[in-house]
Amino acid sequence: MLTRRNRQAGFTLVEMIVVIVITGIIGGMVAVFIRAPVQGYIDSERRAELTDMADTAFRRIARDVRTAVPNSVRITSTSIEFIPTRDGGRYRAASSSTGNPLVFGTSGTQTFDVIGTPPSFLSTDYIVVGSTQSGGTLPYDETAAGVLRTYVSGTQTVTFSSHTFPASAELSSQRFDVVDGTQKAVTYACETDPAAVSGDGPMRLMRYWLYWSGSGIVHPTYTTGVSSSSAILATKLSNCAVTYSTANQRFGLLAIQLTLLSSGESVTLYNEIHVNNMP
Repeated sequence: MLTRRNRQAGFTLVEMIVVIVITGIIGGMVAVFIRAPVQGYIDSERRAELTDMADTAFRRIARDVRTAVPNSVRITSTSIEFIPTRDGGRYRAASSSTGNPLVFGTSGTQTFDVIGTPPSFLSTDYIVVGSTQSGGTLPYDETAAGVLRTYVSGTQTVTFSSHTFPASAELSSQRFDVVDGTQKAVTYACETDPAAVSGDGPMRLMRYWLYWSGSGIVHPTYTTGVSSSSAILATKLSNCAVTYSTANQRFGLLAIQLTLLSSGESVTLYNEIHVNNMP
């Protein structure tokens, strides 16, 4: 026989329902207060990811551009083209009475002596001498009007392709640059990303090389050039803007602004790169 005390033990169905309702209310209130910090953390992580992607792209561009042949940088509103140098040295001046000086402006033997320790030339290399004009065409031109020449042979005494350098290329610095022929010119370009997803930026930042097919190339040629190679530097771009100022003949200022968008969250980064245009 149950005692009065045993009959009062446990919960009734009504009490259980009340507890469940109160727990749901408390859980809902807690979720409201927790949601904002959690969402803020997720947004912060997304912005950090976008910022890191853009910063990595800026660093790569800056590292490449700082090795550019003087006055080889040329741009469109969304792309940058330049010729990276692999090495360099000094040539024997025409005023020298000995050895093999580099001849400017007149036809002559297409050789010159390297002063000091010579660069490590490769058979695919190019030589640039006296790129002084900021128009961005001379270092791309292998004709008599340009300052780009194909390396032929030699280490301490260098032989290059037939055209003599123009008289305007002769400088007191007596410096020449060596261009890696396996890469030649490089282009960084913002373009439509065919793999973009809804909610993200529709563009990507690409690096192109091995598209240079001959002398006097016209920028940009990476879309139609031969045997081009490419790599993706950044995705999710919603905006890309490039400007280049050469008000000071010795230095240029390359400015790049990138806006990245991911799931409705966006960041905008701006970077300036100083370009040395002293031949």
